Amino acid sequence: MEHEAMACERGVLLAFLLLTTLVLLVGLVYGFVTNQRVHEETRPSVEAVPETLLSLRGLISDVPQELQAVVRQFSLPQERILQELDGIGMSIGHAIHIQLRSTVYPALASVLSLGQALQVSMDHLRVLNTTSVELQKGQEELEPILMVHRERLLALLQQPSCQCCSRAVNQARALELGADFRQVPPVDEVLHRLKGVPEANFSSMVQEENSTFNILPLLAAKQAADVVRELKKTVTPEPEGLRTLAEEFPGLEDASRWIRALEDVEQGSRFYLQEVQRYERYRWIVGCVLCSVILLVVVCNLLGLSLGIWGLSARKDPSHSEAKGKTGACFLMIGVGFSFLFAAPLILLVFATFLVGGNVQTLLCRSWESQGLYKFVDTPGNLPPSMNLSHLLGLKKNISFLTAYQQCKEGAVLWNVLQLNDSYDLEKHLDISQYTTKLQQELQGLKVAVQDVDLLSPAARRDLDALQSSGLEKIHYQGFLAQTQKPMVKTDIEKLTENLEELAQAQDDAALGQQLQEEVRVLGSLYQERVQPQQTLVAKLKGSVKALASSTPNLQLETKSILDKATYLKGELPAWATRILRNESECYLTREMGYFSQYLAWVREEVTQHIATCQPLSRALDNGRVILCDMMADPWNAFWFCLAWCTFFLIPNIIFAVKTSKYFRPIRKRLRAESLWLGPHSLSADATAPPAPRRRSSSTSPVSLP
Repeated sequence: MEHEAMACERGVLLAFLLLTTLVLLVGLVYGFVTNQRVHEETRPSVEAVPETLLSLRGLISDVPQELQAVVRQFSLPQERILQELDGIGMSIGHAIHIQLRSTVYPALASVLSLGQALQVSMDHLRVLNTTSVELQKGQEELEPILMVHRERLLALLQQPSCQCCSRAVNQARALELGADFRQVPPVDEVLHRLKGVPEANFSSMVQEENSTFNILPLLAAKQAADVVRELKKTVTPEPEGLRTLAEEFPGLEDASRWIRALEDVEQGSRFYLQEVQRYERYRWIVGCVLCSVILLVVVCNLLGLSLGIWGLSARKDPSHSEAKGKTGACFLMIGVGFSFLFAAPLILLVFATFLVGGNVQTLLCRSWESQGLYKFVDTPGNLPPSMNLSHLLGLKKNISFLTAYQQCKEGAVLWNVLQLNDSYDLEKHLDISQYTTKLQQELQGLKVAVQDVDLLSPAARRDLDALQSSGLEKIHYQGFLAQTQKPMVKTDIEKLTENLEELAQAQDDAALGQQLQEEVRVLGSLYQERVQPQQTLVAKLKGSVKALASSTPNLQLETKSILDKATYLKGELPAWATRILRNESECYLTREMGYFSQYLAWVREEVTQHIATCQPLSRALDNGRVILCDMMADPWNAFWFCLAWCTFFLIPNIIFAVKTSKYFRPIRKRLRAESLWLGPHSLSADATAPPAPRRRSSSTSPVSLP
């Protein structure tokens, strides 16, 4: 029973020692891993600090640059307006031309048509006067000649010897004038009133006026050149409010100070960060040394356990087993020695790392992650007034750091985060009313003169006035037509000569026949030389009279209409052009104001919704938390926890190693050690005991030998 109790005790000690060794081994592995992780995370963490400071500095420096870039975009509507100003004169002139051509072109066509009709009427009137005078003169000469021939012919035909002459007598008696043009009214007075008409060349005049009207866009551009030059001078400078948009933005006056401060912090931190890396290397070396010591303890335990168990399990060679057990016990005691030797440094290192890592994790990281740190900053009295966020930024309204962080994390811009509506009047800087008012005033000075466009020249107007007052329509054209309807001679001379020629051949009296033949010759000559030319004049006169009679009423109405229209357009064309100019100017101004309004709306949106997003600030804070807590504090705490784990289990390891090592020593040394603990009575009793049972016990059970 005693041997079984000892074997059981030894097995329990072996099991617990093995268990503590395995626990130490697990803690050791995690210690090496966390120690290496702390070492590896330190370098990127240290390098991330300047980058974070650089991003904050970029956030501050980018705000004025972005504002200046927004202000510079004013050049886009400005250049567009200047470009349109180059063609405003031509554009307005073209608009006037388009809207007036539906009136001017038909009027000019009517003037041209009237001029042509006037020329035709004057030609017919001159023909009427000339032919009527010639006919009157010709009739005065023809009438006595006809009378002489009639008397002489009647005398021949009424002779008794004239055979079959009765019918010819009636024709001879009608040998007198039929039409009497001395009865037609004179047109001298009308011609006198129309003397020199047409004075104007209506075709050239209309062509000239048409050309003048067609070059109206060029004339408008030339007339608008001075105003356009002044408008360009007005548009070229930037509005005062836009120029000061970036300069008066809240906090920008201290931007250079903040940038210099961040730059100084960045430059100054590099030295300390290098020192951090250097001391981290020392910490890593110390951690590796201490972990290696624990590794030695674990190795000694494993070797001691292996050799001791091997020595206990060898039954055939007791002397050899005692040597193995003795070696195993030595390894265990070496591990105990290392444990005692390095326990104090391990405890100090655990305490130091725990003091730093635990406080950082508890006091800073947890409150930082739960945003309690921001609430602490927002609580009045926790920080000096000079460190208040609103005071640092020069704002009129208190800003919650926690709210600002949350808004920045969502991508809000500084305008909303800092509530700049209360401290910065953006609309004052976007007010360009003075700029646009001056532009409008300059644009009102734009004028286009169309007085050069006149339907009638002075000469043409005199021609039409003379025509209107000439009385051309009062001429008694029916009297002319009545006379032209009558024959020039009442009898037909050609038929008369044919009858006389037949009578001359039928006469028995040769002398009478010859006389009749002579009359035929004389009448034929009279007809060709006098009657026939006058008949031609009558036909000519008839054509002119008909033309004048049909065109004169409409001509007078058209003349009156053209004179009235010319007078009306002379006064109304400038007024129409002025109204068109005003409308086009207002349209142009509305379009230009639209450019400005679109630009101002874009500026308002950029400043209040896009410019200066403070997301880099929240990202910098998050990066700081990740650097300090996730990348440094977490591995650091894991490292000291692993060291604490190993240090804590070194105590049971020492106890179990010491107790287990005595079972691995040789038998005599173990008995001597036991006798020292049990006293002389126990030793004598044990010495007098027979040895046989002990040997039987060893032969029957592999664990009977202690």
